[in-house]
Amino acid sequence: MMTAAIYGQGVHGFKSYSVGGSTLVNLYDSSNGELLALLQAGNLGQIRTGAASGLATRFMSRSDSSTVACIGSGFQAETQLAAVCAVRSISSARVYSRSAERREAFAQRMSERLGIPVEPAESGQACVQAADIINVITSSRDPVLEGEWLEAGQHINAAGSNHWMRRELDDKAVRRSDRIVVDSMATAKVECGELIWAVDRAALNWERVRELRQVVAGDAAGRSDAAEITLFESQGLAIEDVAVANYLYRQAGDSMPELPF
Repeated sequence: MMTAAIYGQGVHGFKSYSVGGSTLVNLYDSSNGELLALLQAGNLGQIRTGAASGLATRFMSRSDSSTVACIGSGFQAETQLAAVCAVRSISSARVYSRSAERREAFAQRMSERLGIPVEPAESGQACVQAADIINVITSSRDPVLEGEWLEAGQHINAAGSNHWMRRELDDKAVRRSDRIVVDSMATAKVECGELIWAVDRAALNWERVRELRQVVAGDAAGRSDAAEITLFESQGLAIEDVAVANYLYRQAGDSMPELPF
């Protein structure tokens, strides 16, 4: 269960998981505890995860970024690419995953959806070569992005690993990142395998890491020059779920039928 409150909007809520069942977000009015909405959170979670990477991309990638590499071709990878395309003028993308069938299907599906060429790549290294932005979102326990593949000026969104025993990036990729930003420092210290392992091996000091809120507020830089390699580590926060749920609830307004509980 993940809980959060947005005091300025007068709402709070939680996201609950059930094994083999639905993921739900409960949204409440903080003034009286009234249940406002119960939302199925499969697509909601997909959208908010992509949105976080999109926000990080806006503040951390080069403004002239035009090409994207996607490592991972699953459900969550779709909104990662869509969000990047929403904040940058993307002209083309490549995708790599272990399954040739899945990466080819992803390429065709996203080409049609986004109106840009998306090509399947034969390897992770080939996928990220000369890419301006790299999205990594897989279920792998072992690194799928190696530091020796990285090039100056690239921005990385790493959103698949949320357990200290799982890593999508190797230590060299972390070391080569000039700026590292997380959605929550407290969460990253518990769940972000890439950074936890790097700290344990003296490849990183937590003092180098900043939170996305600091970057958005202007209290920390997301990028200082075009040659920097920047890294956003996304673990996912309950406040993202509550914010999206509240937005959908407000947008629905009077058109949403009231059901007795």
